[in-house]
Amino acid sequence: MGFEEMDVDTIWMDGEFVPWEEAQTHVLTHSLHYGTAVFEGVRCYDTEQGPAIFRWEEHLDRLYQSAAPLGHDISHDREELTEATLELIRRQDLESCYIRPLVYYGYNSLGVSPRDCPTETTIACWPWGTYLGEDALEQGVDVMVSSWRKHHSSQIPTNIKATGPYINSMLAGEEARSNGYVEAIVLNKEGDVAEGPGENIFMVNDGEIFTPGLSESILDGITRQTVIELAEELGYTVHDEASISRGQLYTADELFFTGTAAEVTPIKTVDDTVIGDGSRGPVTEELQSRFFEVIERRTDDHDEWFTYV
Repeated sequence: MGFEEMDVDTIWMDGEFVPWEEAQTHVLTHSLHYGTAVFEGVRCYDTEQGPAIFRWEEHLDRLYQSAAPLGHDISHDREELTEATLELIRRQDLESCYIRPLVYYGYNSLGVSPRDCPTETTIACWPWGTYLGEDALEQGVDVMVSSWRKHHSSQIPTNIKATGPYINSMLAGEEARSNGYVEAIVLNKEGDVAEGPGENIFMVNDGEIFTPGLSESILDGITRQTVIELAEELGYTVHDEASISRGQLYTADELFFTGTAAEVTPIKTVDDTVIGDGSRGPVTEELQSRFFEVIERRTDDHDEWFTYV
């Protein structure tokens, strides 16, 4: 669904609510040329207690942390960004939505150094359903191991969410889709499993859960952190600093993706090799059920994860 088909009409830009079609920047904006922006993807859920943003504080933490290595000086504090986001949701009468804060170097000069360029901040939100397809949450997705490798943290920081490095994700994802798959799995420089183009990956073997550690060149996803915590609460042993070889993918009992957009999505095949029995496995199903139980506020635990609109 394109933006023109969505019932959204406002974007917040550095303190002002601007009509959607007027939210523009100059073609010589520094970040457009050099990928020097940082961003977040956040979900607001229509819960039983009303619309609520999921783990907003953690997303704000990462936004400011991502901005620091690139030299961004965000002139808006956490309280202003929070109120701007809540008001943006209210103004557009959105019960659930995807939220995109973006911090970027604007227009002034076009040398590689951004020092003379202003840091600008925008927030947009819009309805967004199931990221990997309507049936993906139940039936799982077919994926391939990409020929593109994830960059190493010695080349570009992997613990920040910046726009430029996402060309790696775009290439891997488009390669997969061009070959008839829904999504990709990206290996790191050493040839071990890193993540998906926009997701973290989990493996289940013999009832225990494994996910690549931060040293494997992954982004430490907030949904990843959530699932680890929920799994441990359910009594599972979670190895969250695992090193997973490509070969282990094909013999796993279960595999699944996590991410703000993907939520908890089973993987049913890798390179046409069926994982488990080719359907959502019991551990994945339990974790997925628990995740949605929490985010829909069908229980009263983890209320600290929610910012109510």
